Amino acid sequence: MSLKDQITEDMKNAMRAKETARLGAIRLLLAAIKQREVDDRIVLDDAAVIATVEKMIKQRKDSISQFEKANRDDLVAIEAAEMVILQAYLPVQMSDAEAEAAVAAAVASTGAAGPQDMGKVIGALKAQLAGKADMGKVSALVKAALAK
Repeated sequence: MSLKDQITEDMKNAMRAKETARLGAIRLLLAAIKQREVDDRIVLDDAAVIATVEKMIKQRKDSISQFEKANRDDLVAIEAAEMVILQAYLPVQMSDAEAEAAVAAAVASTGAAGPQDMGKVIGALKAQLAGKADMGKVSALVKAALAK
């Protein structure tokens, strides 16, 4: 079963169980997936669906930081709950040690010598770690590895 089919099934289950918060978050996700499919005139595969989920989680994190600055705890709670629901559709995240090992392997395989080669290393890692690691943390690890 594809990830998109699983999300659709979860939406149906949320409807049956009358879980309004969960249903709302899943509907937002399906709408984002459908919008991307219509815009690009393609059918999204699991990797593209994961990218869409990651984008929505990033939006939630940005919203949470803005709502916290405005002291809107009610909206922070809503966004945080949606983020938890969306994170269930991401693959299991790598540990920091696994990410460091992947960065070290990528630096060695690309022959990167300094900070100017960061794009080359990130490009090699992006496909390998998509959805499995926070690319912000990976970027920091690459920067630290190349600074040595």
